[in-house]
Amino acid sequence: MTHTNSYHYAPSLYHQQLMRTLQPSLTYRGGDVMAWQQELRAKVVELLGFELQTGTRVPLNVRTLWQRDHAYGTIEKIVFTSEPAVDVPAYLCLPAHVAPPYRCFICLQGHTTGMHNSIGVDRQDESLSIEAEGDRDFGIGCMRHGMAALCLEQRSFGERQETIQPQHLDYLRHQAAMNALLLGRTLLGERIFDVDRAIDYLAARGDMDVTRIGVMGNSGGGTTSLFAAALLSRLRYAVPSCCFSTFQASIQSMLHCVCNYVPGLLQFADMGDIAGLIAPKPLLLVSGDEDGIFPIDATRHEFARVQQIYSAAGSADACQHLICHGGHRFYAADAWSLFLAAFN
Repeated sequence: MTHTNSYHYAPSLYHQQLMRTLQPSLTYRGGDVMAWQQELRAKVVELLGFELQTGTRVPLNVRTLWQRDHAYGTIEKIVFTSEPAVDVPAYLCLPAHVAPPYRCFICLQGHTTGMHNSIGVDRQDESLSIEAEGDRDFGIGCMRHGMAALCLEQRSFGERQETIQPQHLDYLRHQAAMNALLLGRTLLGERIFDVDRAIDYLAARGDMDVTRIGVMGNSGGGTTSLFAAALLSRLRYAVPSCCFSTFQASIQSMLHCVCNYVPGLLQFADMGDIAGLIAPKPLLLVSGDEDGIFPIDATRHEFARVQQIYSAAGSADACQHLICHGGHRFYAADAWSLFLAAFN
């Protein structure tokens, strides 16, 4: 009988050892913040494969699917083209009793059933109202507070789930993410590009205040919000929720969706550095103290590093961390109250 308990066969044993000793080469260690941001941002763009998409900016070809009144304004469902053969459905929410140009948030769902939660309607019958779990009705929240919202369906979620591969839950995001890697892209980078094209659409409308476009989302939507705000200069605010910790404590310590991973990133930076790329723009990070997949102790530790970067950028007050009692969800009342008080 062979006993293997004393042998190191599992690959993750060595991976965990590397994580404990690795010192990311581009982590912020003081000095000129703007020079550091320029160097790290270029590296993140490279690792995401984001530069491969800059040449694929095609006409938006915006189409309206339906439009209806809402108690807080109007909602229009549109589709626009992001890349060749890539269409993006979205809900445009415009507030009542507010004159344009509108302040606007691009809103992103995470690992839910899709963007329909952002306006609180049934996925199959959008004429039926539902209660979005975990305060994930971002578009309704924006209209309620006198702001516009563009609620995107992220790649591999909701209406944009995989259709050419077997419809098993494990493949809904896995196949798209793996195919992107083979092409030198990442699924996260492609999602960020859709946000960039959404800004193109908002800017072309003529009724948006292009100096006040923000991004918010929860979980996988929070991750895209964090990275998008770090890379896209036209985004002026960011409210990422339940997506922030250290890489080691979160996605490297437990099973996470493959769409969270950026090849080679930890060699250069941790999550606090990515958030630091947003400085000096207003950033509100939202966390639940019982969020099991983004542990709060590591989140607090990493946020202290974000504060250091914001302070060095001369914008210490533009960085806020809201910790609410609960799990992996959005906390609308507290988040909106703090955002409006701190950044309005």
